[in-house]
Amino acid sequence: MKIHRKNDLNLRLLEVFEAVMRCQTTIDAAEELGISQPAVSTAIKKFEKQVGFTLFDRSGRVMKPTEEARLLLTEVEPVFALLRNIEGEIRDLRSTKSGRLRVAATPPLGHSALPEVLRDFMEERPGVTVRYDIRRLETVLESVETGAVEIGFVLGLEHHRDLEVIQLGESELVCVMPAGHPLCANDVITPADISEHSFIGLESNIGVTIRRAFHEAGVVHSPRAEVRYCHTACVLANADIGVGIIDPYSAHFASSLNVELRPFHPKTTITAAAVIRSNGNHSRVALEFIEAVKTCLEEAAMKKAPAP
Repeated sequence: MKIHRKNDLNLRLLEVFEAVMRCQTTIDAAEELGISQPAVSTAIKKFEKQVGFTLFDRSGRVMKPTEEARLLLTEVEPVFALLRNIEGEIRDLRSTKSGRLRVAATPPLGHSALPEVLRDFMEERPGVTVRYDIRRLETVLESVETGAVEIGFVLGLEHHRDLEVIQLGESELVCVMPAGHPLCANDVITPADISEHSFIGLESNIGVTIRRAFHEAGVVHSPRAEVRYCHTACVLANADIGVGIIDPYSAHFASSLNVELRPFHPKTTITAAAVIRSNGNHSRVALEFIEAVKTCLEEAAMKKAPAP
């Protein structure tokens, strides 16, 4: 159907035409559009002039659509269906009920607190889709730097020269040991206690913190076995290989194993953090997810805090 016009089609006139066809009267169309009935009639006349043919038979009291109007409506309806979808998507994005969340995390957080936060977050936002990956620290940071993910969640990182580090909270390291181990008789475990037994050390950032604690206690840090991840330390403790010191988030995983946990003294804390690009424009969904994780970790810390 060829339309003779000097200008492009006016979307507002198309909207009035579609409303009249759907409502069947100019009065109902005017009420739906929030304009006067004469304004609707004027818009229809302008639209007829623009398309170059009559859209309605006005011989009686009721405006009857012509065959051309019916044919045109079949082309117009998909346009407004698309616009309504776009409007709905905009509303969802504004309310963060829709969007794309791209997250990478190191195992301690990625296998413990984050999945539960993610579950609740997605239930409240059915239009949000997620890419979720568990990686070693270096890969998480690289993924954020390159934009492969929008947020990274890590432990033991206080600052980074190229990324913004958002502190989410800190927790105390704990000692993990095989069930029935002699140290299970202790209420707390010290470096001196561990030095008398087979010790599972860590190579990660947490390992640096643990070595510092041993040094400050005047105890030689001499692990019998070394691993990268706290989860692995839990598995080795479960196999009766030795005693390990782990973050409290990995301790959540340890609850499914035949091991026991004890507080580690001197009090040694590890910080949980979110990392994002420092020069990026971040989605509202991403920023709200960071807040949800922070709230979860703060509430967990309050539950573990001793009563005054």
